Amino acid sequence: MELAYYSDYAVRLVNSEEPARGKDSLTSVDAVRGLFGVNQSAARRATDADVTRFRSVRARLRAVFEAADSGDETLAVDLLNSLLLEFPVSPQISGHDYRDDDGRPLWHMHLADHPSNATAGYAAIAAMGLAFHLTAYGVDRLGLCEAAPCRNAYLDTSTNRSRRYCSDRCATRANVAAYRARKRLEADRSESTGRAAESAQRASAKSER
Repeated sequence: MELAYYSDYAVRLVNSEEPARGKDSLTSVDAVRGLFGVNQSAARRATDADVTRFRSVRARLRAVFEAADSGDETLAVDLLNSLLLEFPVSPQISGHDYRDDDGRPLWHMHLADHPSNATAGYAAIAAMGLAFHLTAYGVDRLGLCEAAPCRNAYLDTSTNRSRRYCSDRCATRANVAAYRARKRLEADRSESTGRAAESAQRASAKSER
């Protein structure tokens, strides 16, 4: 498993809130546990106190994406480094759950956290995963959806660095909105041209009288 995989932890946490829409799904310990995905052993450590702690980490991770999206690479790195210092992990070689055709372990790198609580464990993995993604692909690969008012975080893994939306749904919605805007502009221009032509005809007719 590539360590950059853990960057999905950061995306899941950041996208548990949609500030522009006033939506926040991180309202209970069950919601916190749901963020861990298949890592149920870690999820079971979560308590009600982690709801507030997770929200605090979420705000800091969103700030990393916001800095990257605005082009401030240094700020994005500084913010991420502060998380890495506060929530450290230990890389370890692991072979669990993965076997080759002969039944031998498929060795891979794994991030082992040593948390005092569920938030510390999740934050450590999310920050380290995001750091690996950032250094492997570039700060500009961390983005926020351009389909207002979404602003969900995403990781751009496209070959030409062209991703602008968090999902196909948002991309379609933005394209439809842009199409309708072009049609309105064309209609306004046509109407303006028609009025100008009509005005010119009236002026010409008046001068001939």
